[in-house]
Order: sequence, then C-alpha cells, then structure tokens
Amino acid sequence: MNTATHHLVLQGPDMQENLAQSMAVLCGARSVQHIGERAFRLREARQRPEIVEVCRGWRIDYAYVPATQRLDGFGLLAMDMDSTLITIECIDELADFAGVKNEVRDITQAAMSGEIDFAESLRRRVALLEGLGTETLERVYAERLQLSPGAEALIARCKEAGIKTLLVSGGFSFFVDRLKDRLGLDYTRSNTLEIRDGKLTGRLEGELLDARGKAAALLKVCAELGIAPARAIVVGDGANDLPMMAEAGVSVAYRAKPIVKQQATYALDHSGLDGVLNLFL
Repeated sequence: MNTATHHLVLQGPDMQENLAQSMAVLCGARSVQHIGERAFRLREARQRPEIVEVCRGWRIDYAYVPATQRLDGFGLLAMDMDSTLITIECIDELADFAGVKNEVRDITQAAMSGEIDFAESLRRRVALLEGLGTETLERVYAERLQLSPGAEALIARCKEAGIKTLLVSGGFSFFVDRLKDRLGLDYTRSNTLEIRDGKLTGRLEGELLDARGKAAALLKVCAELGIAPARAIVVGDGANDLPMMAEAGVSVAYRAKPIVKQQATYALDHSGLDGVLNLFL
C-alpha cells in the first residue's frame, strides 16, 4: 500500500487530540483533522508498526483509507442484523425464554466463527424453539432488542448522501421487518419462522438464507439499482457475512469475529456504527 496517498483514521471512546498529534508525528502525517467527537484524520500518513501497538493499548480503531474514498461514491449500504445493526442475537434471546439458551448460544458461536455450516446450525437452533409462543417474539423485540450505538446516525447520513440501505440477515423476518419500518430501510432479506396455531413449529418457511444467499441478495439489489458491487459498503460481524463482504467495494467488520476482521477492508472494535462514516470523505 502506498500510504502517501492514504489518510489514517483514528477513532474510539478514548481517542484524544494530543494522542492524535503525537501519532501524526510518528507516522509523518501532513496534518490532523478533527472529524468527530472522538475521531481524527491524519492526512497522508505513512504506515508504521508502532501505530498498531499504540492503538491496541488505547482501545483505538485505526484504518488507512484512500485519500479519494468519498461516501458519495457509493450507492448501497448493506448491513447484517444480529450483533451488527442490533446488539443482540435474537435467536439467543428466544432460546432464553425457551430455556435452551446455552445450547443455542454454543451453536451460534460455532457458526459465527466458521466452525460449522451456518445453514445446518440454523436448522438445529430453530428446532430447539419448537412450541414457543409468538408472544415471545414480541417480548424479545420490545424488551431486549436495542440498536447498536451510532446505527441511526449511520443510516441517516447514508440517506442524505443518496445511498440505499439493505438489511440482510440470516435471522428472522419478524425482527427484520420491524426494523425496516422503524428505520426506513429500502431493502431487506431474511429467514422466516414457520408458525402454526400461534406457536413456532421448529422449522423455517421457504428457502433458507445462508452466507451464499446473503451474497446473492447483495448482488441482486446492486443489479436493481444499476450499480456495480464495488459501489456497495457491507457491515457485518460473522463468518456468514464473508461472501457478501467479498463482493463489496468496502467491507467493515463491526465488533466481529477474528476470521471476519482478517478478511474485511476495515475493522471497528471500539467505535459505534457511525464510525463507518469516518472512513469516507
């Protein structure tokens, strides 16, 4: 990477201006821009290994971004739902009400880390929810579901820039549809729980949306919008997000599993979702 044509973005809850100035000297940056409450852009910074160590010690997210990377150069923001747009894994919370949280959580973690196939893991987890009443879905949404910090600011700014939004989730349409209405999202793709007589049957309706399905959904929406996938930004946290991340022009691993951080364009471990905005001019 020719870092002379890149800026270094530093952000996080502990980021301070004096630290930004010191790091600017360290990496030979031409100037320091204050771009957010706890975010700075070090212009034309050079890559130095010491930067990584300082950022780890201070809980700072760092990213070398192209000097020409502008938000208005993109046409689609695609986001995962569970543990990305929202702070919880909805299926884990449903499992808590069903008394099988530990069993489901273990399968969830193995799937998100890429240890087992997502589709099979989802079928196994959903089967454990058989007999759960639909009122439990309402309780999870009302009592436990919270947006990740900065989610609304990210979506609002993208809308201002004319960027369409896609919520694509291996989770459930019950929650995805409500978030679409609540946040004014443009597109959604998800899985649907089968319900009979007010109770979950332990099965899914229709075709299961897995990692390949998420990537296909991204490509389909890009085609509908008439844009190349390179003009898409994808934000996710789990292994089943990797195929759609690979299709996008920019991918952001948000508080993600190690396998995802290794393959994403950027990673945010400490900032909110609105930290995505600081990666663009």
